[in-house]
Amino acid sequence: MTGPVETMPSPAVGVRPLRVGIVCPYSFDAPGGVQFHVRDLAQELQRQGHEVSVLAPADEGTPVPEVVTSAGRAVAVRYNGSVARLSFGPRAASRVRRWIEAGDFDVLHLHEPMVPSLAMLALWVAEVPVVATFHTSQERSRALQVAYPLLRQSLEKIAARIAVSEDARRTLVEHLGGDAVVIPNGVYVDAFTAAAPAERWRGTPDAPTIAFLGRLDEPRKGLEVLAAAAPRVLAHAPGARFLVAGRGDAGRDAAVEALGPRAASFEFLGGVSDEEKASLLASADLYVAPQTGGESFGIVLVEAMSAGAGVVASDLGAFRRVLDDGAAGRLFRTGEPDDLARALIEALDDPAGTAVRRDRASAFVQQFDWTAVTEQVLAVYEMAVAAGDALGSEEALAAVARDERAGWRRVRRTAGGEGA
Repeated sequence: MTGPVETMPSPAVGVRPLRVGIVCPYSFDAPGGVQFHVRDLAQELQRQGHEVSVLAPADEGTPVPEVVTSAGRAVAVRYNGSVARLSFGPRAASRVRRWIEAGDFDVLHLHEPMVPSLAMLALWVAEVPVVATFHTSQERSRALQVAYPLLRQSLEKIAARIAVSEDARRTLVEHLGGDAVVIPNGVYVDAFTAAAPAERWRGTPDAPTIAFLGRLDEPRKGLEVLAAAAPRVLAHAPGARFLVAGRGDAGRDAAVEALGPRAASFEFLGGVSDEEKASLLASADLYVAPQTGGESFGIVLVEAMSAGAGVVASDLGAFRRVLDDGAAGRLFRTGEPDDLARALIEALDDPAGTAVRRDRASAFVQQFDWTAVTEQVLAVYEMAVAAGDALGSEEALAAVARDERAGWRRVRRTAGGEGA
């Protein structure tokens, strides 16, 4: 990666343990990239000796990591080309306030504070240094346009901003102004490198395996593009098998219908565990990422690269950067099935070239390992704690109360509009 990542200050030696509160806006009922990021960051911070608590939505009975405190049920809303499960309203705000008071945190780390969920609520009532991470990448974001007036005053509480990629940073700058340091998403690289392949998923020269992971009923994940490319790939390599992991019956059924008799070459695995995912990526000859948009980073590409799979991905800006501009994996023109087929066929026909890219990928992914990423996050925490003004005075507490009341008034005024 280039840019702000390279200018990050080194973490201080002998830093005292911090009490860190992390707020995730999205529910653990249907975990995705942000939830996994929050979970793994909390785990690594704990491993390094810090005290961590995570607040996130989750229905009663939903299994959550031990570090996570459930804020209760979430509501499904459309957001950023997907369906997000968010928690908002007076009851959620009360839970946020109680959690913050009980935590006595040195720093609050809010993920996607512009999303109308727990992080936004936490920002309203925050009285300690705040670090905010922005994950979203969109050219035009209705959600940010709606959220900005709700949080205009509260944004001053954010002592430091993190963006997970240059694309997320650009979205933040264009919609909110200011700037952010780029710290990428993290991966436990060694866990994928050491993953054991599964014989049922391993390919042969005559029957190579091509893996895809993603929610099947989200068009932006690109399953439709892959299905349209498959006939040309199968004409060239009749024994090829496509291993498709992810939930979404409607997307699966649509793909099967579009494929017709070629659907026999697709094996739909459903949802897979973390261990199964790592094994799948370690087993497949190629991993394909045909996403059409809305991607700010590309965490699964890093996972596939760490596991040793050859990667073929759409040339989204985020994917291009993760693949070192094509040096660590092949790129094809976004949304074009014929070009995807070309890239897959080239990867299958040129094992030497694919091996060169895999070797480059194995070195390139080290910058995304959680050890390196967490060091950068801790450096931001230390800067925020050092620079943050203590909000202990009566005047400051009164300002917090005014900020929260103003926020609820703006919510009421925008009720009925598009909030996500």
